[in-house]
Amino acid sequence: MNIHFRGDHHLEVTPALKEYVQKKMARIEKLVDPSSAQEVNVTMAVTRGKHIIEVMMPLGALLIRAEERSDDMYASIDLVMDKLEKQVEKYKHKFGASTHRSKSEMAKLKSSSFASVLEGSTVPEDMVDEEYPVVRVKQFEMKPMHVSEAILQMGMLGHDFYVFSNAESEQTCVVYKRKDGRYGLIETQ
Repeated sequence: MNIHFRGDHHLEVTPALKEYVQKKMARIEKLVDPSSAQEVNVTMAVTRGKHIIEVMMPLGALLIRAEERSDDMYASIDLVMDKLEKQVEKYKHKFGASTHRSKSEMAKLKSSSFASVLEGSTVPEDMVDEEYPVVRVKQFEMKPMHVSEAILQMGMLGHDFYVFSNAESEQTCVVYKRKDGRYGLIETQ
């Protein structure tokens, strides 16, 4: 498992922090197939006195994301690893039961990394607008999936919406969580 570290301008990711994260990730590594979690992105930051850590880990056909913040970076690491471990367990429990893919399709997905999230440290100038500033750009590869898998992926990321390529209609779609706790689907025409 390759762990890529990134710190913000307020925090230098020291060798001690890297070693601590790697030690904690060993616990997660025991839970997953080593070939499914190849690249892990760890971002650390300090904002308004809070130490924030975000971990993004592709796991088979899903991208698992966990974020925590506290007054101490080591405490944040402990908290995020606990959260990540719970998400991996949830993935292992739910993913097998909710898939509509054949075994050969799943083998192809598991052999490749689901998404390579590229975060630019700067936003292109043509996207800067004083009234509606874009502060972060993410790019990811969309793999065809069924609606139930997209909802599971959305939950794993902790987001309220998820853009995906629908395996049945071959259209770009969006699933979202409604205020009543149920889910909605937006399809393109």
